[in-house]
Amino acid sequence: MTTRETTVMLMAAGRGERMRPLTDVTPKALLQAGRHRLIEYHLMNLSRSGFTRIVINLAHLGDRIEQALGDGRHYGVHITYSREGPRGLETGGGIYHALTQLGQAPFLVVNADIYTDIPFDQLPARFTGPKAHLVLVDNPAHHPDGDFALQDGRVFNHGRPRLTYSGIGMYHPDLFSDCRAGVFPLAPLLRRACDEGSVSGEYYAGTWIDVGTPERLGELDRRLKGGGQARS
Repeated sequence: MTTRETTVMLMAAGRGERMRPLTDVTPKALLQAGRHRLIEYHLMNLSRSGFTRIVINLAHLGDRIEQALGDGRHYGVHITYSREGPRGLETGGGIYHALTQLGQAPFLVVNADIYTDIPFDQLPARFTGPKAHLVLVDNPAHHPDGDFALQDGRVFNHGRPRLTYSGIGMYHPDLFSDCRAGVFPLAPLLRRACDEGSVSGEYYAGTWIDVGTPERLGELDRRLKGGGQARS
């Protein structure tokens, strides 16, 4: 296994409104499916793929995430935490808040509330630009219209076929150069970068599940406990 120098940010600060009442007492990233918590699948996968520097953002019940995962040595990684306060800063604001921990080089961002078997080491080893590189997947039933079009390795706001952003992307710090500290989403930044022709991408056909509701969490749990690989 080759150690990757890229820092990874796991997005775990969300309130998980669609997961209530489960998330009233447990942060979404710590909900369990099969033998492990959702965020643990990412940590193990990242470690296998050579990514060892992990930043996790914290907001709602964030202290429980830090208590559960510690410094990451159990998973073969080193974890630091970006604390946002009880309400969180949304996706864009959360990443911006963590930039000092992520460094000056491009970094990988993964949503903690997805389940996937993607081999993270297939992502660009020396991503230097454009501003973002997104992993796109087939549209799930609950999001049939997708988010972006992918053509010849470039991501566009318009076109066909449309695919869904997986919550996995590599970002150059320049994507956030015009931002200010505060609460803001990531999507408008990506849309603008697409209009500038500054977003590359790839399609992943393997397992990917947006574990966004108690029903989808229950389905994933049943599949994993059944001994099979969960499918999207």
